[in-house]
Amino acid sequence: MMRRFRAALALALSLPLLASTAAGAFASASADTVATAESFNRWLDEVPSRRANVQDFTAFLAREGVAGVLPTREILRNDSSWSECHMDGPYSLAQRAYWPHIVNTLRYIRDQIVPAIGPVEVESGYRDVTLNDCSGGARHSAHAQFYALDLVPTGVISRSALIAEVCAIHARTGAAYHIGLGFYDHTRFHIDSRSFRRWGSNYHAATSPCARTGV
Repeated sequence: MMRRFRAALALALSLPLLASTAAGAFASASADTVATAESFNRWLDEVPSRRANVQDFTAFLAREGVAGVLPTREILRNDSSWSECHMDGPYSLAQRAYWPHIVNTLRYIRDQIVPAIGPVEVESGYRDVTLNDCSGGARHSAHAQFYALDLVPTGVISRSALIAEVCAIHARTGAAYHIGLGFYDHTRFHIDSRSFRRWGSNYHAATSPCARTGV
């Protein structure tokens, strides 16, 4: 009887410790897999030259007049599949030759998108060819040359309202900025400045939800 009591008491005392250990492990895993300020700083410090290179990129954006359109940390997000695709973090800095490609994309977001639908957050930016293939991106994706950002509105907006607003903006101003526009699930959408076009679920213009809005 006493032996069973002692065993039960030992188990009861161990449960909070096990729960705390599990919670700590979960929090550590989450911090490593989610794009946070902490994970960004860890990523910056993993390679000796990386922080300086990112500072150079931020300075480049300032010279081009697009610093602050979106946080640098967001612009450098690669893809939610980074871990299973064996990347060293949820961020990627494109090679310097590609940096000019993102400038007009940021201008369009600042000048046209944000005034219409409010602030946006980056879900995916530069993906090198290997990551793009692994993540299921289009074969000739504009992400692979740093023209593209996948975005979601940070405010409350329905998918139908988002499509109506962004399609109308694209019809009026997209050609002048050479903007490509695509829509994905829910309120995620794609903006790039490689060429004027639009597409839907199968990457063809005919499936663009803009066609259903009459623009």
